[in-house]
Amino acid sequence: MKVLVTGGAGFIGSTITSACLDAGIAPVVLDDLSTGRREFTAGRSAYIGDIADHHLLDRILDEHPDITATVHCAAKIVVPESVADPLGYYRCNVAKTVELVDHLQARGVDRFVFSSSASIYRPDDDLTVDEDSALAPSSPYARTKAMVEQVLADAAVAHPLRVVSLRYFNPIGADPQLRTGLQSPNPSHALGRLLHAYESGAAFTITGTSWATRDGTGLRDYIHVWDLARAHVATLQRFDQVVPGERGSSVVNLGTGRGTTVRELVAAFEAVVGERLDVVEADPRPGDVIGCYTRSDRAARLLGWRTELSEADGVRDALAWAQRRPEVLGV
Repeated sequence: MKVLVTGGAGFIGSTITSACLDAGIAPVVLDDLSTGRREFTAGRSAYIGDIADHHLLDRILDEHPDITATVHCAAKIVVPESVADPLGYYRCNVAKTVELVDHLQARGVDRFVFSSSASIYRPDDDLTVDEDSALAPSSPYARTKAMVEQVLADAAVAHPLRVVSLRYFNPIGADPQLRTGLQSPNPSHALGRLLHAYESGAAFTITGTSWATRDGTGLRDYIHVWDLARAHVATLQRFDQVVPGERGSSVVNLGTGRGTTVRELVAAFEAVVGERLDVVEADPRPGDVIGCYTRSDRAARLLGWRTELSEADGVRDALAWAQRRPEVLGV
């Protein structure tokens, strides 16, 4: 099997390509390197360019006529940035995806795995969700994910196209073999900011302490990025069972089923490193939400997949990658 992975030089996309290689699936990477790293394409067929470039897509499909599926990870993903630049986010995440999907299905590549997000949910009162929970995306970033899901579902009714939208919760960690990891030394998510605080000696800022959670801080379902990558492999391997026939779509949550607050994540991090961090508090950032975790077993039923790695594993792998990152990336 051969699969096109857009955004395959980024943190999640590169981990997915590693998992594909380990499973005997040949990845072909398409990335514009706006945030991805060329180093993460080593040993993989890779093309540098825009996902909406029809000429480049034709070249890729002409040179790899055995591509039978696409994993679409390419997107802008920073919530506060999306609030400041909504047009840029709608252009990149929505408009360019329309061009990508339109061209792929016209060329007969009818299996499409979309990297969606649990940020599109409106959590139930207990902060859990399943795939049928109400949607209420609260930032331009989240709205782009919800919009693309709707576009794909509509397209899969009208055209010979099959779609699985995988709704990610909160990825942490790194490839356990340390082939890839977070490319930025200053990431915006909680564990990345914890790592930066630990490495630099700066204070870690908890943004928002008045949420309706057990300790007032936001709650997340932290999933190891390697478990997330394995889920994509399982989706590709079982695609025809998940979405049988010539057209149709499905959505699947990818999470651990456990809710962890930011304060609890800090405590887990401190337990791994054996040190206390300097922690300060601040107001929520633009676009921040209370969070949620999955109560769904659909991934287990449809994909035969469950998480295997813990939050502590995620912290340890992230720390190990942080030590290796300068050697691989020079930053």
